Amino acid sequence: MAQSELVNKYCSISNASKLKVLSALTEDSSMTSIARENNVSVNTVQRVLCSCSHRFLDSYEYLPAHLAFDEFKGVDRQLHFICLDGDRHQVVQILRTRYKKNLLKYFGRFSPQARANVKTVTMDLNFYYQDIVRACFPNAQIVIDRFHMIQMLTRSFNSLRVRTMKTFDKKSREYQLLKSPWKLYLKKYDELEKIHPRYNWHYKDCLTQVQVVMEGIGANTTLENSYNLMQSFNA
Repeated sequence: MAQSELVNKYCSISNASKLKVLSALTEDSSMTSIARENNVSVNTVQRVLCSCSHRFLDSYEYLPAHLAFDEFKGVDRQLHFICLDGDRHQVVQILRTRYKKNLLKYFGRFSPQARANVKTVTMDLNFYYQDIVRACFPNAQIVIDRFHMIQMLTRSFNSLRVRTMKTFDKKSREYQLLKSPWKLYLKKYDELEKIHPRYNWHYKDCLTQVQVVMEGIGANTTLENSYNLMQSFNA
């Protein structure tokens, strides 16, 4: 039987047509439209895709030494799980769900050697991420992401500021110092204005931003300690 490089043996569709179909599969098009544009059947488009599927299979024999876990809003505004290579900042895997059982099942597919290779896993304060690390990565240390720590401290301080403010009369100087310039308490101390005072009609005084913050947190010892702790993380 005569053979040619233009078409595979026992096949009536040319290799050039298959390459064109494969190229079209990288675009945002349905299989039906790709089949229509290339004068082939939908089944042919599916066979071309399946013939290349082995190139995209996950390898479960290797994991980077430093991983990072997080989630993001994706399709239908659902939270999806993402795993990153902490050194190269490349995506290792994206999963449609972030449920504990699904993550345990996914990482459980990797060989013991691959999981033992992981040295650190950086994450937010999600408690079951820590359970996954302990269950799947025997040699890994858990690293809490600095951003999430600062975010938690900022929210806690702001909540304490509001509670402290409400203990004073609404017409008092302490109440006004803690209420109207609330954004100043969330700024880094080094970014506050220290030289040029400005008049504020809420507390009817001319103060610099540093003076406002220092007098405000001075109204409560716990608030002052919380502010100093938050600033130490921001330094």
